[in-house]
Amino acid sequence: MTLEYVKLEVRRALRDTGFVIFGIGMPVLMYLLFTNIGVSGREYEDEWKTASMVGMAAYGALGAALSTGTGVAEDKSLGWLRQLRITPMSPRQVVTGRAITGSVVVLPAIAAVLAAGGLVNGVRMDAWQWAVLTVLLWLGALPFTLLGIGNGYRLTAQTTGVVNVACNLGLAIVGGLWFPVDLFPGWLRTLSAYTPANRFADLGRATTHGGAPGLTTVAVLAFWAALFGAYAMISYRRSARTV
Repeated sequence: MTLEYVKLEVRRALRDTGFVIFGIGMPVLMYLLFTNIGVSGREYEDEWKTASMVGMAAYGALGAALSTGTGVAEDKSLGWLRQLRITPMSPRQVVTGRAITGSVVVLPAIAAVLAAGGLVNGVRMDAWQWAVLTVLLWLGALPFTLLGIGNGYRLTAQTTGVVNVACNLGLAIVGGLWFPVDLFPGWLRTLSAYTPANRFADLGRATTHGGAPGLTTVAVLAFWAALFGAYAMISYRRSARTV
């Protein structure tokens, strides 16, 4: 039953034209542009194609994870939240279940960018690195799914979309998903190291270098996951009192 449910969620996501264009197509397009204009023949070309592939896959996963909140806001407006209130499910169970379901839509965005890296840009890694990279980016997107869910429970459907776009762009830029953090001024580089998006991409960068993510990266991501998880549960309780 779980597998069928996963298939259903993937089909729902792929039928959403906006998600396919902006959630999957846009990260792939940006990746191909950033890595094929002005860097051809440079000595760092191959390294940049690999690093940008990780950053854009993380950017696609970030956007897809946040989009879960838009669905939550729409479900709330349709009265689904009132139905959940009369079930024995606790707020923690409701939020956790929604986060697991929402994480399904992250995979197409990750797979599309990695496929562009391997098939178009010729990025080469061992088979285990491709597999681990996919799994880590998938699991590492959980904090952003919780953030999107929190926004969906707290805000209206229209406002959720705007806030999620702002979160997506802000976290991606400050987190260094589009450009190398080394190009940032010192103060911004220091700030970026503690953002969830930067540590999220660091999961992938460590894998492409053949290593494991550092403890600091795991700790920072765990902190943000706990913070956004608490935000989602509080938003759910507040929404349940008002809807």
